[in-house]
Amino acid sequence: MRHPARLVVLGWLAVAPWLAGAAPLLDAVAAAPASPPLKGDALLQRIGFASCLHQARDQSILDVVDGQPWDLFLFMGDNVYGDAEPPALEALAEAYALQARSPGLNRLRVATPVLATWDDHDYGKNDGGASFAGRASAEVLFHEFWHTPADDPVRDRPGVYQSRIVGPEGRRVQIILLDTRSFRAELKATDSFGAPGRERYVPDATPGLEMLGEAQWRWLEARLREPAELRLLVSSVQVIADGHGWEAWRMLPAERDRLYALIDRIAPEGLLILSGDRHRAGIYRQVSGLPYPLYEVTSSSLNLPIAGAGEEAGPRRLGATFTEENFGALEIDWAQAQLTLMILDRAGQPVRTLRLPLSALRPDPRAERAAGP
Repeated sequence: MRHPARLVVLGWLAVAPWLAGAAPLLDAVAAAPASPPLKGDALLQRIGFASCLHQARDQSILDVVDGQPWDLFLFMGDNVYGDAEPPALEALAEAYALQARSPGLNRLRVATPVLATWDDHDYGKNDGGASFAGRASAEVLFHEFWHTPADDPVRDRPGVYQSRIVGPEGRRVQIILLDTRSFRAELKATDSFGAPGRERYVPDATPGLEMLGEAQWRWLEARLREPAELRLLVSSVQVIADGHGWEAWRMLPAERDRLYALIDRIAPEGLLILSGDRHRAGIYRQVSGLPYPLYEVTSSSLNLPIAGAGEEAGPRRLGATFTEENFGALEIDWAQAQLTLMILDRAGQPVRTLRLPLSALRPDPRAERAAGP
């Protein structure tokens, strides 16, 4: 096997029997070029983000993505579609191997530092969570494909959650990529399949249901206490959105309340949420119970739109969603302390825009907490 030490680092030797015989396939998964390292002193001024890139569909949107001047690009999940049956995950490995030959993706990876987390289809099971028996093997494939450095702390623990702080003091950007798959409880199936707001799942307030798992929660609290002027919290599934019955943090309401309470208690300045998964893009805002308004920008999908998708209910959404191919961009004007978040269509034109002063993402001790949504 090419990298037997990686199995030891993961601590899940049960995956070895299948992977030990899959060396050629693992080589194909790892054939994509590694991205340039993200240097700790780099000044980030333009960050791209996207999700849902099917390896077997047209990827010409990546020609437009590649034409943008990125300092960093974030892949937020469903970076391949490879649902598979454990213990052997050949279908997932083959999906990665095909994606490793993507000219557009490889041009981006050669030119731009890239960070990634996963969602269900690159985890290995549609809507999968902690019960997925193939998650250890899927993690090996994730690290092979994204060339996770051997000394990266993410290799020392289950799950793919990770973080970076980049930039000089006063202009630091913290990137926190959550893992909303490895530890997540099963969701409660709807009793009205397809009904608006109850399409597949309904919220489940049963005590003890987890989204992140206790180790990841402790890690997240420690990260939010670190100094930074801007923070990007990447969740593969939506956090704020309440208008649909698909996967989202709203399906585990106690966990979402815990996240809001954590943000309220620490009041980390400069926090924004980025998410994917939905095959539609949108901008959302949550106000109540927080030290300042919390904004979320969802970008999905790069090449797998849902034809004819109608609008969904919009509590906490700012404007309409966008259901065609898209990717996201964050521009940071440090001199003016101004942020511009955009959803760009397949021609690279902005179709949704949110402009914020950095000061809007800091608690104001003089202001009373708003009571509204």
